[in-house]
Amino acid sequence: MFNIEEELKKLPDSPGVYIMKDKNDEIIYVGKAISLRKRVRQYFQSSKNHPPKVNAMVRNIREFEYIMVDNEVEALVLESNLIKKNRPKYNILLRDDKQYPYIKVTLNEKYPRVIKTRQILKDKAKYFGPYPSATAVNDALEIIRNIYPIRTCKLNLEKNLSNFRPCLNYYIGRCQAPCLGNVDEERYLKMIDEIIQFLNNKDDKIVKIIEGRMKDAAQKLDFETAARYRDQLNSLKILQEKQKIVTASNQMDQDIIAMARGVEEVCVQIFFVRDGKIVGREHFILEDTYNEERKEILSSFIKQFYIGSAYVPKEIIVEEEIDDQEAIQRWLEGKRGSKVHMITPKRGEKVELIEMVRKNAMDMLNQYGDRYLKKQREDMKALEEIKHILGLEDIPMRIEAYDISNISGVESVGSMVVFEKGQAKKSDYRRFKIRSVKTPNDYASLEEVLTRRFTRGLEEKELLKNNELEKKGFSSFPDLIMMDGGKGQVNIAQRVLDNLGIDIPICGLVKDDFHKTRGIIYNNIEYHLKEDSKGFRLIYKIQEEAHRFAISYHRSLRSKALFKSELDDIKGIGQKRKVSLMKHFQSIEKIKNATVEELAKVEGMNIKVAEELYNHFHNKEEKND
Repeated sequence: MFNIEEELKKLPDSPGVYIMKDKNDEIIYVGKAISLRKRVRQYFQSSKNHPPKVNAMVRNIREFEYIMVDNEVEALVLESNLIKKNRPKYNILLRDDKQYPYIKVTLNEKYPRVIKTRQILKDKAKYFGPYPSATAVNDALEIIRNIYPIRTCKLNLEKNLSNFRPCLNYYIGRCQAPCLGNVDEERYLKMIDEIIQFLNNKDDKIVKIIEGRMKDAAQKLDFETAARYRDQLNSLKILQEKQKIVTASNQMDQDIIAMARGVEEVCVQIFFVRDGKIVGREHFILEDTYNEERKEILSSFIKQFYIGSAYVPKEIIVEEEIDDQEAIQRWLEGKRGSKVHMITPKRGEKVELIEMVRKNAMDMLNQYGDRYLKKQREDMKALEEIKHILGLEDIPMRIEAYDISNISGVESVGSMVVFEKGQAKKSDYRRFKIRSVKTPNDYASLEEVLTRRFTRGLEEKELLKNNELEKKGFSSFPDLIMMDGGKGQVNIAQRVLDNLGIDIPICGLVKDDFHKTRGIIYNNIEYHLKEDSKGFRLIYKIQEEAHRFAISYHRSLRSKALFKSELDDIKGIGQKRKVSLMKHFQSIEKIKNATVEELAKVEGMNIKVAEELYNHFHNKEEKND
């Protein structure tokens, strides 16, 4: 039994990080201290002078841990990492965790690649960006690879090249296969140089090629293709408008940070200035700040934003001086590898920049804050309604729902969807391919899914406790489990949890004769909800999402199986002929629609095999008719 009074006496008078936990062993707060003894003891002294957040947190503390470090900077880094990993309830948290993408040319490799990345490393590669539009980056990379047959694989081509086998890209003409060792490196690097010139905005050869293709398609009245090239041109223009080559040193780039405060939420706005031009901006909503001081909110934001940021600029302009500014600046300098200036301007042009960013933050709050708050309140009312109906002790802030999808037991799959505070948390969704059940049996399939999910969760919790693992989706346990079926499925879930020694409320959805949800079953009692109630609408939303996620995974597995059987199971079609067919026709659909004569013209094919292939598809169609 953890005795808080006794453990407080053991605290060392040294810098470190403290971790507060609740009755479920969940981390609810992470903080840092120059003296662990003085800081942690303050929480358990008289509550009169504590702000509301601290009082609420202390009421839920059942135990605490601490980690000693050598200095304040180490404590700051560890605190930031633990907050990012565990997202404790009482820490100030960003709702969003975006990083802008870069385009990386791997000049540090033999036969360089051109790829998207969100991390900048000191690896002698060349980085371009950041780009606010990930879609534009993806489109541009696809265009580049269509024009230039460069490799996309991660093979180490410094090794003996004769040991490699080329991939499908080589056979369909999208890669020269330098892995075979017969590619002129000088000509390959010339292609890479042309790509770099384009990314540097010094050569518009790629743009002209796409423009030419668009005009050709339009002249042939192929307007669908012309429209596709038009969209590609638009993506290239987005890149050209925003681009700026970035290296890891000696750049006077700036980030400008300011905030606006609403009634129950805060909007922090950050503008990215590169080479004197604003290349992008982003806003972040912070929840439950409990009337924290502005400087503490800004400090929390900066630590959370830059702990995962790919790039630290040379200058960070903040609207006011923040807590731990000196320690944060030293940390950022270590991350950047050179001097970083954190400044709070008092006059001049930089004050005007701060005012501009703050004004944009307020505008964003006015536009989206009320809408977000209204949605949040609606979700909380729905959760409170579910809590009240089922008689739960606490509001089910995290709900997990499970569903099984199969067709006559074939390719059975399970889905786990997660809703936190009434909103889908897709990063925690999980899919399960059923291993042990070969016949249609939803109960057995659910038992397998739940056993795998919670066994893995217990393992992850143990690894987290020993600091041997970054937080994963399985380590967070729900406040409520929702089964798609009724009493039978609930009993299966209860049996799994009992066997694992886990105590989590489980409810099931009861259907009527038309397979329409009519109520919810909990502790063997069926409860009815009005269809227009907030609780029912949330339950229905969760149920539909579980169905959608399970069915989409099932379809993807069926598609893969179908693709495999389409060519691999046809007499006379081996690997070489399959590659030749794909290279010639580019898709399975075109192969299906080809005549015997067209099939026979493909390299490696003959009339007999072409007839076999043709009959395979067309006999199948006749049977389906």
